[in-house]
Amino acid sequence: MRIAYLECFSGISGDMFLGALVDAGVSAALLEEAVAALNVGARLKISRVDRSGISAVKVDVYANGEKDAPREKPSPHEHHDHEHSHHHDHDPVELLEHNYAKEETASRASAPHGHDHGRGLREIREIIGRAAISERAKAKAIAIFEALGKAEAKIHDRDLETVHFHEVGAVDAMVDIVCAAVGTEALGVDEIVCSSLNVGGGTVKCAHGTFPVPAPATVELLKNAPVYSSGIEAELVTPTGAAIVKVLCTRFAAFPAMKVEKSGYGAGTRDFSGHANVARLTVGEADLEFVTNISQEVITVLEANLDDLNPQVFGYVMDRLLEEGALDAFGLPVQMKKNRPGTLLTVLCRPEDATKLTRLLFTETTTLGVRQRDETRQALARKWVTVDTRWGKVRMKVASMNGTVTNFAPEYEDCRRIAGENRVPLKSVMQEALQKYCLGMEKR
Repeated sequence: MRIAYLECFSGISGDMFLGALVDAGVSAALLEEAVAALNVGARLKISRVDRSGISAVKVDVYANGEKDAPREKPSPHEHHDHEHSHHHDHDPVELLEHNYAKEETASRASAPHGHDHGRGLREIREIIGRAAISERAKAKAIAIFEALGKAEAKIHDRDLETVHFHEVGAVDAMVDIVCAAVGTEALGVDEIVCSSLNVGGGTVKCAHGTFPVPAPATVELLKNAPVYSSGIEAELVTPTGAAIVKVLCTRFAAFPAMKVEKSGYGAGTRDFSGHANVARLTVGEADLEFVTNISQEVITVLEANLDDLNPQVFGYVMDRLLEEGALDAFGLPVQMKKNRPGTLLTVLCRPEDATKLTRLLFTETTTLGVRQRDETRQALARKWVTVDTRWGKVRMKVASMNGTVTNFAPEYEDCRRIAGENRVPLKSVMQEALQKYCLGMEKR
């Protein structure tokens, strides 16, 4: 199986990802054709630059003749690019989001109440849908934008379809995302694995004010991703970069066992002293002997023996545990001291949730003690896919190993809700969801 490993030791942004793709062998002309297909008045400038001694490819997006720039002021120890450019190298770097800030300022001035905030998801879908790129690339690009939209909607307490993209509505972000989808398809790998992400530090200026790094949308997008900060005072992971990783990368891991074929380096805009501001993409054949190590993590196991708890309360406790973040909870019949029948309650959780869930067990059950231990868990890569049945949408949980789907099942709660609302047998809903998913797989 052919895989790619994305190393984000200096974070990730849209332009860094595109640069790494080009340096790893994706045709620059292909990306330029994708930009032209969008028909949004943008163009690419692709050049080779030096980042702390590392030769890397820099991809710049010019929208209406202007080049995108970082959102915070540069540190005193940053260097200028060693590339030769005749287009707006003197652009100020204290911008709001992307170069969209300039569009937003102008639109607010002309809007009756100053509330025109840019493109909505529907317009972005339409622009991408009209582009002469593959249907698969369109789907990936739209999925990245939807991930961004969901993050923004949650932060601002808005409905997804009403969100207008402060962070990502600019032409340069649309170009980054569509080119990422097209370039990934051209890379020809079965899976992209990602390293932990260096998010940086300091503050960033957004349309709603100044926020600490990582920005709110970035934090939302990086849920369940391994992150850290090396202490560099700059925004190293952008919302666009985080969304690209969230949608295109299947899992996070250390450098996988593989036979390396080639690698590419994509440059960020800044040039830090003593730190190469690049992302590296390494492509090769996976070593199938290591396939079982797909995903490994440490989880905490909590246990309590219960012999005097009302069974009705037990069911309530199980629901509460799952609501509060337990990965799983289950009970087993046991024979306790004095030959009394009881239940062994076992809870699986993330280490950071152990204290909270232990407190819940003491509060809601009759136990006087909770045992705790950490264990290593290996898990298959999982994702959600939505299928349309005649009664409504059902989520399918899809598990894969080595890039190959190994198991899939309809989400029980979705099927139960639909069955109740439409007064149809639960098994009929589940069967149709499975059929729809299998039909979709055949078309792919």
